[in-house]
Amino acid sequence: MNNPFKQFKVVGYLEGISFLLLLGIAMPLKYIWGMDMAVTIVGAAHGGLFVLYVAAIFYMMIRVRWTLLTALLAFIASIVPFGPFIFDAKVLKHQEAATSFVTK
Repeated sequence: MNNPFKQFKVVGYLEGISFLLLLGIAMPLKYIWGMDMAVTIVGAAHGGLFVLYVAAIFYMMIRVRWTLLTALLAFIASIVPFGPFIFDAKVLKHQEAATSFVTK
């Protein structure tokens, strides 16, 4: 898996799923049923994946030479529910197809 686009997709999907789990499962468990531990566990996992996603954005800026605009769109996608999935469908797939990235 030396393709930077595939690596970024994996990190983006994990970050997006963790965000949805946090919003859709862990927070209702905490605020409706008083299960604080759900947010503690899922929140910590999401926080780590968010940091990894931001690092992956910087990696893509260096490796694939993303513009500041593309990096900014990727960052905004990380703070919007379903954002990484939309970013993948609208931006990443087109860039990957347009880039003849040779893996070594």
